[in-house]
Amino acid sequence: MAFSLPPLPYDRGALAPHISEETLNYHYGKHHKAYVDKTNAAIEGTDLEGKTLIEVFKAAKQKGDQGLFNNSAQVWNHTFYWHGMTPNGGQPTGDIAAKIDEAFGSFDKFKEEFASKGAGNFASGWTWLVEKDGQLAIVNTDDASNPIAEGTGKPLLTMDVWEHAYYLDRQNARPDYIDHFFQVVNWEFVGECLGKDEADLIPEFN
Repeated sequence: MAFSLPPLPYDRGALAPHISEETLNYHYGKHHKAYVDKTNAAIEGTDLEGKTLIEVFKAAKQKGDQGLFNNSAQVWNHTFYWHGMTPNGGQPTGDIAAKIDEAFGSFDKFKEEFASKGAGNFASGWTWLVEKDGQLAIVNTDDASNPIAEGTGKPLLTMDVWEHAYYLDRQNARPDYIDHFFQVVNWEFVGECLGKDEADLIPEFN
C-alpha cells in the first residue's frame, strides 16, 4: 500500500501566533505532501513497496539511494515534528521532566542547550532530543537525516530548522522561531515516547 499524508493532530491555524496557518499550509500541505508523493513514486513496483517507512529509509541509506532516502526520511521527520507540537504547550512533567533535570541540570538549561544547538545547526537540518542507553542527549542532523538512520538514539522531540519551517513567519530569524517553538512543544507526547520502541513512535507508519 502507498503511504498517505497523515492528518495533523490539530487544525492548521491552531499553533498561531507561534506558527501561522500560512506556514502550515505550505510546510504541511505542500512540502510534506510532496515528500509523500515522491516516496510513493520511488518505491512503486519495487521490493520496498509494503515496507514500513523506517524500513524504507534505512534500506535507501544502505543502498546509497539519496533521493529515496531524502524523501522517505522527510516524511517520517515531518510527521514526528507535527506530533511534537500542540496548541496547549507548557513544561514537561513526570518522568520526562526528571530525565531532563538529570541530563541537563534543569529545564532552563535544557532549553538553552537545545536552542543553541538549533541556532547553530548550519544550513538545513533538524535538532533532536534523543534517548540512548537510558540517557538523554541533543543531536543535530543535516538535511533529511535523523537519529534512527544514524544510530544516535531514539527520537523524543524534533525541531525542523529548514528555512521553510519558519521563513513566512520569521524570515531568516531562526532564534525567534526557536523561542516560539518552545511555546508549542507537546511534552505529553515527548514523555510518551520514552516508553516506546522507535517503530511505534508514530503509529501512522508502523
